[in-house]
Amino acid sequence: MKINNLLICTLALITFSAKAQLGTPKEKFTRADSLRGNLTPLRTCYDINYYHLDVKFDIDQKFISGSNLFKFTATQDFTKLQFDLFANLKVEKVVYKGRELPYTREYNAVFVTFPKTIKKDSRDEFTVYYSGNPTVAKHAPWDGGVVFTKDSIGNPWVATACQGVGASIWWPNKDHQYDEVDSALISISVPTGLQDVSNGRLRKVTDLQNGYTRFDWFVANPINNYDIEANIGKYTHFSDNYAGEKGNLTLDYWVLTYNLDKAKKQFGENVRDMIKAFEYWFGPYPFYEDGYKLIETPHLGMEHQSGTAYGNHYLNGYLGRDLSGTGWGLKWDFIIVHESGHEWFGNNITSKDIADMWIHESFTNYSESLFVEQRYGKQAGQEYVHGTRMAIENDRPIVGPYNVNKEGSEDMYYKGGNLLNMVRTIINDDEKWRSILRGLNKTFYHQTVTYDQIVNYITQQAGLNLNPVFDQYLHYKNIPILNFMFIRGKLYCRWIADVKEFSMPVKVRIKGGKYQFITPTTEFKPVELTGADKTNIEVDTFNYYIGVLID
Repeated sequence: MKINNLLICTLALITFSAKAQLGTPKEKFTRADSLRGNLTPLRTCYDINYYHLDVKFDIDQKFISGSNLFKFTATQDFTKLQFDLFANLKVEKVVYKGRELPYTREYNAVFVTFPKTIKKDSRDEFTVYYSGNPTVAKHAPWDGGVVFTKDSIGNPWVATACQGVGASIWWPNKDHQYDEVDSALISISVPTGLQDVSNGRLRKVTDLQNGYTRFDWFVANPINNYDIEANIGKYTHFSDNYAGEKGNLTLDYWVLTYNLDKAKKQFGENVRDMIKAFEYWFGPYPFYEDGYKLIETPHLGMEHQSGTAYGNHYLNGYLGRDLSGTGWGLKWDFIIVHESGHEWFGNNITSKDIADMWIHESFTNYSESLFVEQRYGKQAGQEYVHGTRMAIENDRPIVGPYNVNKEGSEDMYYKGGNLLNMVRTIINDDEKWRSILRGLNKTFYHQTVTYDQIVNYITQQAGLNLNPVFDQYLHYKNIPILNFMFIRGKLYCRWIADVKEFSMPVKVRIKGGKYQFITPTTEFKPVELTGADKTNIEVDTFNYYIGVLID
């Protein structure tokens, strides 16, 4: 027995023999999880059209107070609906047509009853007033909440980061990814002398004459809740422009005053190349109306739409490290490239359920290698994505459980990126692959999507049945094993996989020869590979993340 791929082959064989389906014990979820993650009629009865979030930050007391206006269209007749706000924040009142509405709370869900039936297709609105001490993030952006800290010279520095846990950790909203608000006005009041930088374009700055200044930012495009942000500090601003596929794209940068020179250098060396690469591969930047911004933050970074949070300390790599171990990752700023890649995958195309967060993270992880390729050539890009395999854990499925606001494995990053590189290799036509990536962003422009929509689109456009490939890599923790066997001197091959009738084209060759595609199934079938023996069979494990077993 000869093992060509030493990554996980032996362990995988043991696992496959047990045929463990999804590879992890069944998780237990609570009523609170269902209220947060499930789409009940109390949520689907209204389509959110517009928010006006108006919040004052008392930084000394770590206290916020304000309101959010909900403008919506009824999708059915109803008298009751749900919005979301964490229980540690107080609902002061809910106002509808000048009167207060009765409401009840259960965990982080709030249920409002209207005095009359809201008719299907009617447009209506209500306003939620609230206050309290929001959850303080201890290790943002990985744990959600508000960061209250100071910059290096003692000025207050505040930021929000709430992906996963939900935007309702600091403001009231319909907190589910499936329904993005069409546009929003974000009004943040901060102690005078500080600035707030949020999403979209700055419309107005108002001195409130009470020691506070209000900054009004307007977002013209649909935006998911967790992207809406407040960033408060002693900022300075500089700008640039990029001649992109849809015309002039404004590039605005908000950084701490004492970091201005560093920012001009680092942003200048990375941003324009990033936009160029991603517009080439994915299509036009999706938010020309709102512009592109980088905002310095006290946390590492986050893909806040049209206002990317940046905290990589003006270093190349990921805080100065190369996540691929190849050297390519130290030639550019990881946070600028990765978080900006989310403008296409995550912000333009958003998964309806957080269980499909791979749609955000797998494509964006893969975008890093495409950026490397655009700068340094295809081989460099493929070396980069191959190098990231060292971080794959194969611990549990990448797709999480639905309707409970639960992500799958963090393998959605590196394993997901390697999966997409394999799909490109299988398609074996780089122009077609590019057209698929661009087509995704055009077809699902400003939409929320499901697993089936994305996988079926790629499969249809490729003209190949790639469903078993996505199924194996996303729904199971194991990677498939390519098993060769000599029977009476003749070579046979099969896949060992969790997916029934799994099939995937793969590139093989005799050592030193030219690669050819074979398409094994889960049953042993003869393979035409002239001159093959147990010592000279080579599989393209550089581009395929698989196990190989030769008997």
